[in-house]
Amino acid sequence: MPLPKLTIDDTRPDPLFSIRRIRNAFSSGGERSGLTLFALGKTLREYRAACFAKDLKAGFNVALLDFPQGMAYAMIAGLPFMMGIFASAVASFVGPLLASSRYVMLGPSNAIAVLTLSGFLSLNFTQDQTLAALPLLLIMVGVFMLVGALLRVASVINYISRTVITGYITAAAFLILCNQVRHVLGVHIEQSATFFETFINTLKAAPELNLPSVVLSAVTFAALLLFRKLIPKLPYVALTLALMTVLSVFMNRWGYAVEPLSHESLQAGYWPLSMPHFSFDMVSRLSGLAFALAFLSLLESASIAKTLAAKQGDALNLNQQMLSMGVANISCAFTSGMPVSGSLTRSMLNCNSGARSPVSSMVSGALLTVSVLLLAPYIGIIPKAALSVLIITIGVSLLNKKNIRMVLGTTNNDAAVFICTFVSGLLFPLNMAIYIGVGLSVLLFMKKAGSPYMVEYGFSDQGQEHEVTRSYERPGIALLHVEGDLFFGSSDMFLEQARRMAEDQQLRVIIIRLRNAHNLDASCAMAIDELLRLTREKGRHLIVSGAHPEVIEVFRNSGLLQDIGGDNVFGEDPNNPTMSTCMALKRAQDLAGKDLEVRLFVSENRAKEDAAEKGETVPA
Repeated sequence: MPLPKLTIDDTRPDPLFSIRRIRNAFSSGGERSGLTLFALGKTLREYRAACFAKDLKAGFNVALLDFPQGMAYAMIAGLPFMMGIFASAVASFVGPLLASSRYVMLGPSNAIAVLTLSGFLSLNFTQDQTLAALPLLLIMVGVFMLVGALLRVASVINYISRTVITGYITAAAFLILCNQVRHVLGVHIEQSATFFETFINTLKAAPELNLPSVVLSAVTFAALLLFRKLIPKLPYVALTLALMTVLSVFMNRWGYAVEPLSHESLQAGYWPLSMPHFSFDMVSRLSGLAFALAFLSLLESASIAKTLAAKQGDALNLNQQMLSMGVANISCAFTSGMPVSGSLTRSMLNCNSGARSPVSSMVSGALLTVSVLLLAPYIGIIPKAALSVLIITIGVSLLNKKNIRMVLGTTNNDAAVFICTFVSGLLFPLNMAIYIGVGLSVLLFMKKAGSPYMVEYGFSDQGQEHEVTRSYERPGIALLHVEGDLFFGSSDMFLEQARRMAEDQQLRVIIIRLRNAHNLDASCAMAIDELLRLTREKGRHLIVSGAHPEVIEVFRNSGLLQDIGGDNVFGEDPNNPTMSTCMALKRAQDLAGKDLEVRLFVSENRAKEDAAEKGETVPA
């Protein structure tokens, strides 16, 4: 095997907080602060007519999904169904003016809708009080986001365990399902802020079920399954709702009454404006819910934006994305909207439909606006039972069995955080569950230390350090030597650095050497799983070497060992520490060829220690 050729490259990220960042956060210039007041301007200056056809197609597809989803999320939040469509239209149009991601679609989402419902119910607000307080809440959510964007705190989400989000989303899914069963059964119950209270109230009212509603719900579910199988590329959700609306009209004429979304007849052009009513007492009462909504929106949108940016190779500014969400929420405060965030389903549809720019979101917003103004008289006759079936399918889709299995089987700490967050979400209002989960994660984080800062480092043929080259001279292998704690606080950093390596067109194999890595948990297992998916999409290979028994156990419990493949994972040999790496390099050559350039990545401290032993200095 030829002698590896080593190069040097410092890939350390900037510190989370620094005097320079704090100073620049309050700079008046957009360029210095890292925020742009009209991000769409750059897109429009470089926009080409050929892109519009694809943006138009993507926007049309998203609008067809957004229309029924907007109503569904408003119902989840316990709000008038039209508010979901209003919020989707406004956020889809306003968000792109400031957004960093070209794919993320802003609007109501599952997690935000459930938290809104739970938060207002925990405050014992009536429907009228909720509608009166909602505009002020939206202003407060927007202000929290704007301040966070100016202070550039978006990167703090790297220190929140994904296990917390998994626990929260799972509890939210149960609350969604339980809240919608009443519409499927056609019964009226008193709403509650918690799952268990809602469940008990539903059981008490079950004997009074309305048979026509149950029958219509069953037909709706069957139609959804059939259309999804037969016409998956068409807007089968909207088609199902339209068909069930027609069926409900005939059922009502035949004497089998089913409840519509609204008993009032809406007029064409219906879109009332709203005005926040400020009071210090109301601000105090809403502050906890507003902060929870802002925080959850950041987590949700950042996760979506990072996934799509990594998939498409786009640059991303999460603080800019937070700024766009803040302005979108404030806009919804004056247009009878509801809280908005990034939507996973609509964002993925936007990306998969071939969108080229944020113009696709504006197209979707424009189509929604025209549709709601023209179709208002007909929207109210949609049966609640049919829309509830759609919501239930959305709730079921939130139950990610793979992630749940991963967090329960990886480490005891992850299992404890998940169970505490999940149970808290069932027993208490969901904003309380977030605080409990995050608090427990922070406590666990404080017990651990270390981040995998890595340096690409080596020597020339003469034994001297030489300048960095950003690309391989020939197809290459990246040998990533990880030291220290590799857990949820560092998983995103590790994944980001590994992603940057994977972007090199000449790279063929990534070898992760974990001999000195410790505290691997579910969040990092998910990051490695995401890296595995990314490397395979780019036609590359991922190999693990030097994994000690604890790491192997985590891989086995989480399912990573099977996904990566036993032939690509080499355990530690205490009697010969370098043997696993030699075997991994041999495996890499078998997979990608013999004549490969090898680049070694090690921790910054390790690089300095090795250089000091030789009386040398690692350049900054």
